[in-house]
This record gives sequence, structure tokens and C-alpha cells, in this order.
Amino acid sequence: MHVVGAFLAGLLVAAVTTPAGVSGAVLLLPVQVSLLGVPSPAVTPTNLIFNLFATPSGVLRYRRLRRSSIASPLAIRLLAGTVPGVVIGVVIRVEWLSGQQAFYVAASAVLALLGAMLVGRRSAPAEGPLGLAAIPPIAACVGVVGGIYGFGGGSFLAPILILGGYTAYAVAPAALLSTLAASTVGVVTFMILGATSSSGDIAPDWGVGIAAGAGGVVGAYIGASLQSRIPEPLLRRLLGWLALLIAARYLYLGAAG
Repeated sequence: MHVVGAFLAGLLVAAVTTPAGVSGAVLLLPVQVSLLGVPSPAVTPTNLIFNLFATPSGVLRYRRLRRSSIASPLAIRLLAGTVPGVVIGVVIRVEWLSGQQAFYVAASAVLALLGAMLVGRRSAPAEGPLGLAAIPPIAACVGVVGGIYGFGGGSFLAPILILGGYTAYAVAPAALLSTLAASTVGVVTFMILGATSSSGDIAPDWGVGIAAGAGGVVGAYIGASLQSRIPEPLLRRLLGWLALLIAARYLYLGAAG
């Protein structure tokens, strides 16, 4: 039953979030904890397992639809920041981090602000997009947070980049590719630390992660296929509402603690 629930949850989340460049792993947290019984901190690498399985189909689908290299200059710079950042984040999560409530409240505030700006904005900014040189340090900071809390970073990177002047069509494949790379490195790091650390059960729940990821494979393919049919302003608002939804979830987690 847990496998079926994880599969359906992964499919639905990926289908809704992939057009906006977000894997949706953070939205699986309440399902994993409340319905599937995945303990903390094992829920963090389990989320990364979902990304590992779900995001490749979206990335490949974007590659086929664009008929060009998915490794754009934007994607390369996102990778340069998120990959080392997620390693640092995983180490912090396993070795030093105990309380999470302060992060949840802060993340809720940031995402709520980003989401409100995206929902309220009618058009892309007139000035040029954020310079590529600024992308790696931003991505590195997001990667650290993603490694700590078990998401690839797309839920933060996508709204930041769109507000920075990039189109949703350019951001989505780049953010998903970055999420895939960060999640791969994160899972490997968790496995290495899990074999040597005494910090509790940090091994992922492979059954839940793979089942949710299998659903995500289907959902991400559907979501990537739908993106070209969704107008740019609607994509921005979709991402904005997703950011607000995630912010509400983080606020709840912070208040519950």
C-alpha cells in the first residue's frame, strides 16, 4: 500500500511542478512523514532518491522538445554552484544540525516573498537577465540548503532566476538538470556518511524513494510535455503559487516544532 501511495504522490507532484522547473520533492515531505512513516532524518535522502529517479525524464523530454543541448550556459553555472553546495549541506545535516524550526520559518518567509512577487507580476522585467557570473554563488547557497533539507534546490532557484529576468522556458530545464546533479551527489554523500556516522538512521527508505520516483518519471514526462502549451505569464504564476504552497508547508513545520 505504501508503494502505491508513494507512486501516485510522485506522479501527481511531478506533473504539476515540472513545467515550472521544480521537482516537487519538498511537497512529498508530508506524505512521507505522515502517511508513509519515513523517519527523520531518513526522509531527507529519500527525497533525494525521488529526484534521482523523477527528474531525468523531465530533463530528457525538454532536450527532445528543444532539439538542442540541455547544457545551456545557465545550466552549467547552476551545476557549478549546486553540486559542491549540496555536499556541504549534507555534511552539515548529518554532523552538526539538530533543530530545524528556525530554518523552516526563515525559508517560509523567503518563499512567500518570492511567490507573492511572481503571482503579482504581470510581465517579465524590462532590464536584461541577471548576469551569469552571479549564478554560481547563488546556486551554491541554495545547494547547501538543499543538501540539509533534502531538495534539489529548484523550488528556490526557479523563482529567483525568473525574478532575475530569465524566462520560465529557459529556467525549467536548467533548474531540473541542476536538481538531478545535486540530488545524485547528495544521495552518494548520504550513503557514505551513513556508513560511518553514529547520528542515527540517515539511510534513505529505498522502497518509498523508488516508488515515488517511478511515479515521478511519468509525471515529469507529462509536465515537461505540457510546458510549451502553457503561456509564460501562467508559468510564472504557477511557480509563484507553488512557492507560496511550499512556504505554507514550511511555516506549518516551523510552528509545529
